[in-house]
Amino acid sequence: MITELIVIVAPVFLMLGAGYTAARVGGFTEPMVDAVMRFAQSFAVPCLLGLSVVRMDLAADFTGDILIAFYTGSIACFTLGIVGARVLFKRRPGEAVAVGFAALFANSVLLGLPITERAYGPDILVNNFVIVSVHVPICYLLGMLTMEMARADGRSLGDTVATALRSLARNPVMIGLTLGFAVNLSGLTLPEPVEAAVELAAQAALPSALFGLGAVLVRYRISERLGEAGMVIALSLLLHPVLVWVLGAELMSLSDAQIKSAVVTAAMAPGINAYLFANLYGRAEDTAATAVLIGTAASVLSVSGWLWWLGV
Repeated sequence: MITELIVIVAPVFLMLGAGYTAARVGGFTEPMVDAVMRFAQSFAVPCLLGLSVVRMDLAADFTGDILIAFYTGSIACFTLGIVGARVLFKRRPGEAVAVGFAALFANSVLLGLPITERAYGPDILVNNFVIVSVHVPICYLLGMLTMEMARADGRSLGDTVATALRSLARNPVMIGLTLGFAVNLSGLTLPEPVEAAVELAAQAALPSALFGLGAVLVRYRISERLGEAGMVIALSLLLHPVLVWVLGAELMSLSDAQIKSAVVTAAMAPGINAYLFANLYGRAEDTAATAVLIGTAASVLSVSGWLWWLGV
């Protein structure tokens, strides 16, 4: 079992390590890293997600139960993160929301997809794509609305909703997903050369994204707020998958494949968007950066534990 886990997990984190090492020793400069991440996040990953939605059987695959199980856990961790930041670490309201967002936004694509695929094969990823298809809008809308209600200098609720929707409309991942749903629901078929070209981009998505993520982590520094970051990591790597397991397996009777996809995705470390959100509002950037950096490293062990628990 240990050998199997190493075979599954090691390549993903070795690719992360390759990116981190390349950036750390100067082989990849910051502009080069930015270019890799821009290609991955703004082109290759949207192609991967959009093509996956095109190929989904929405009537059969897009079920509400897996979304309820996953996002109930997410929102619970978001809420506990805010309360913990306020009560335990005496953060101001806006700062507490940024801390909670770090516990809300799991790295469902750059880590969740490759680890799930290596553990259970590509066929199971349809469940991951269901979760990912609403990940950005749910997390950002919830985070932005809560932030605007919490901070004293916030704008009106109407302005906040409008700003959030405009931001989502320009998000490359949302554009890719929207196009994928449009093609799927219209019943149209992509011309073979177009589908082949999108497939080529999709194949490059996860390797380039993993390498770029590793390189980006060089920019983050461990702050003095290790206790607060530790709380976020515990919520992300431990509580979230536990809640998803209880809801999905014990209360909602999800299929075995759905449980595996949902729990493994829930067990991912906070994604880079946790830091981007904190940086957007200028609140708790230190905690978010530390949670992303340490959480990504710690997920080597936590993910292995969850894969052992679920069976590989």
